Amino acid sequence: VQLQASGGGLVQAGGSLRLSCATSGRTSSSYAIGWFRQVQGKEREFVAAISRSGGSTYYADSVKGRFTISRDNAKNTVYLQMTSLKPEDTAVYYCAGRRDIYSGIYYTEDRYAYWGQGTQVTVSS
Repeated sequence: VQLQASGGGLVQAGGSLRLSCATSGRTSSSYAIGWFRQVQGKEREFVAAISRSGGSTYYADSVKGRFTISRDNAKNTVYLQMTSLKPEDTAVYYCAGRRDIYSGIYYTEDRYAYWGQGTQVTVSS
């Protein structure tokens, strides 16, 4: 499967952005999807994850209540709606996929085999 992240940009603190992760090559509903982010010089960190059916989601404490992950399997797309953005949310955001038969959710990088190219999110103060 190939993953394509998009939707990043420059936004003021308090604003919103919606990231998209489009999957191609395989049926999206077979894959659990996670979002991670990385600031240059720092380790990549988990942001949010969703099961292949969309029935389960999980968030990092730092984004809980502000970010929402969802998916539209008919469109082979997973979304990350980000609201109340803060300067510390500035990072390159990556989506990752894991072929999954258990409908689980996964929050560590080593559980994902497929990665998109990343999209830059910059939040100005």
